[in-house]
Amino acid sequence: MPRLTLRAESRQLLGLLWLLLPLSVTAALFWFGLVHTPQHRRSFFGTHGPAVILLKSQLGSALLGLALIQLVLALWMYGRLPGLRAAPHRVGTVHRLIGVFAFLFSIPIARQCILAYGVSLTGPRQALHSLAGCFLYGAFVAKVVVVRHRRWPGWALPLAGGTLVTVIALAWYSAALWYFRLPGL
Repeated sequence: MPRLTLRAESRQLLGLLWLLLPLSVTAALFWFGLVHTPQHRRSFFGTHGPAVILLKSQLGSALLGLALIQLVLALWMYGRLPGLRAAPHRVGTVHRLIGVFAFLFSIPIARQCILAYGVSLTGPRQALHSLAGCFLYGAFVAKVVVVRHRRWPGWALPLAGGTLVTVIALAWYSAALWYFRLPGL
C-alpha cells in the first residue's frame, strides 16, 4: 500500500495555518471585547463591587504563581537549572497537570474581565491589561500547537512557553499589582 506523504510546500502551508490559529484566537477575543457592551455591575462568584476586584487580584496572583511554577518545572525538565540533576519523568506529568489547572483557573478571571469591562484602550494600564488578556489565550494556543506538532524548531517551545508566562505576568502587573498598591481605586 503506498504511503501518503505531504510535499514540502504542503507542510509549509500547514505550518502557516497552525501559526494563524493563535493569532485568530487573540484577534477574536480583542474583537469581542471591543464590540461587547460591558456589564460593570456583573458579580463574580457571588461578590459585587470592589470585592470583585479584590477576588480577581487574588486569583490572578495565584495564576501568576502557577505560571512561575510552570517556568521552573520547564527549566528543570530541559536541564536549564544549574546544580540540579535531570528531572525525573514525573516532573513532566506534574508540569502538564499544573498547566491544565492554570488554564482552567484562568477562564473565570478572563470571562469576568471581558464581560464586565471588555477591551479598554483608554489609558496605558487598561490597554496593557486588555491586550495582555487577549494575547494570553493566543499564547496558550501557540504553546499547545508547538507541543503537539513536534516538527517545529527547538527554539519554538521555549519561546511559546516564555511568551505565555510573560503575558500572564503583564496581565497581573497591570491589574492585580496595581490594585494591591492602590487598594482604594
